[in-house]
Amino acid sequence: MTDIKLGILPWSQAATWPDMLATAQRVDRLGYDSLWTWDHVYAIFGDPHQPILEGWSVLAAWAMATERTRLGLLVGANPFRNPGLTTKIATTLDHISGGRAILGLGGAWFGLEHEAHGIDFGSGFGQRLTWLDEAVGAARALLDGGTVTSDGSGRYAFRDLRHAPAPVQRRLPIMIGGSGEKKTLRTVARYADMWNAMGSVEKLAHKIDVLRDHCGAVGRDPSEIEFTLGIKATIRDSAEEAERVWKRAMEHNRTPLSEVEDDDTFWNGTPEQLAERLAPYFELGFTTVISEQPAPYDAETIERLIGQVKPLAERG
Repeated sequence: MTDIKLGILPWSQAATWPDMLATAQRVDRLGYDSLWTWDHVYAIFGDPHQPILEGWSVLAAWAMATERTRLGLLVGANPFRNPGLTTKIATTLDHISGGRAILGLGGAWFGLEHEAHGIDFGSGFGQRLTWLDEAVGAARALLDGGTVTSDGSGRYAFRDLRHAPAPVQRRLPIMIGGSGEKKTLRTVARYADMWNAMGSVEKLAHKIDVLRDHCGAVGRDPSEIEFTLGIKATIRDSAEEAERVWKRAMEHNRTPLSEVEDDDTFWNGTPEQLAERLAPYFELGFTTVISEQPAPYDAETIERLIGQVKPLAERG
């Protein structure tokens, strides 16, 4: 029997705070393992100028309104903030939540929100991923009680940086999102406690092979890394009804179907169909499934994912 962990990410675009709060509390009551939000300041589906709320602020509020779910950004945009400050924010969240924080980080991809806010987006993915590796290394050292001084060759200029208090957790976990084979997966191998990936079974099987090679190169046991699969589920008694519900959600999010019709992370179907679709991912080693839920949040899907899909998937 497969032991599956589940998480929910309510989209922060096209949403209201009362709905985000009520959904977080529902997720907590239902027994989900984790609760996530985006680190975006512009909407990433459809019209970028839709209402959207800032991620760390949302997490701090959720921490006071929930009791058991772990809390994190999926994932933090590293260029947004100095990583020393980011690590301090994560530790503060850990104290507010009583030891439930996860530090999610990624290289960032949405240039428009960086350009609009005057945030340095670098010369391209390669440079941002180099920044990410440096940032995550510093974060891990700070979270573990170390002192960080930069060597002058990288992006950051830390000097005798150390933090107090320490996190509540003995090891506050770091989640890395992304599957770039040369840099991101190398950073995952070096530092990550959790890795988030999306895509087909075939694609992710290959990415895992690459990750294992990176782990071997740095002397890391891949089993130390929690593999998390990202999906976007809509669940009903028929696939046709799930499709209709999903289309209404895309309309609410001002997102033309032509923009998302090729996105294989939208999973619309019955509980049985989703459980069957998840099975080969568990065989690859994924143990956690995190479902993003567009506003207006679909309570039926959230309840059926944990109440029906999880038992079916765990029985295999």
